[in-house]
Amino acid sequence: MDSRKSDRGRLIVISAPSGAGKTSIAQAILARHPGMRFSVSATTRPRRPAEVNGRDYFFLSREEFACRVAAGAFAEWEEIYGDLYGTLCSEIQRALTSGETLLFDVDVKGGLSIKKLYPEAVLVFVQPPNVEELRERLRNRHTEDGATLARRMERVPMELSLGERFDHRVVNDVLEQAIEEVDRIVQQAMNH
Repeated sequence: MDSRKSDRGRLIVISAPSGAGKTSIAQAILARHPGMRFSVSATTRPRRPAEVNGRDYFFLSREEFACRVAAGAFAEWEEIYGDLYGTLCSEIQRALTSGETLLFDVDVKGGLSIKKLYPEAVLVFVQPPNVEELRERLRNRHTEDGATLARRMERVPMELSLGERFDHRVVNDVLEQAIEEVDRIVQQAMNH
């Protein structure tokens, strides 16, 4: 084994269609691995009431986001549902140079972009048991209006298709079982 790799941080990316459970799984993984750090994404979308700037997202204006894109500050960025989301290169570099494990909760295209720049990243795609179950989960969240729900559902076929390119795929039928399966993948990644 190359001894230089053991000093380098680990990148673990969890992606999924909205409502498939990636955030719940990511939170459970972080709770199980206190030394792991969460990669906070930047976004232009409005902050939800329970969200905290710098913990859940870095909330930026469109102008500020565009300036950072022009400066090459993002490892990946994407426009989703009219809002911009991105992962700051500085977050990734800090983890890699300090030997930390960095956990990402990003959209599917973002996950693939990270893998392209950082081939050592481990990609985990969380998929719903079926599309109808996903639609029901989104309805039950009560965070989207009808138009937003429809936009999210329009993306699902593309997301499921791109998810086939991930290193691992986990079906979230029973949340606790999905958490256990993702945790096994995480432990394997951290030990290599």
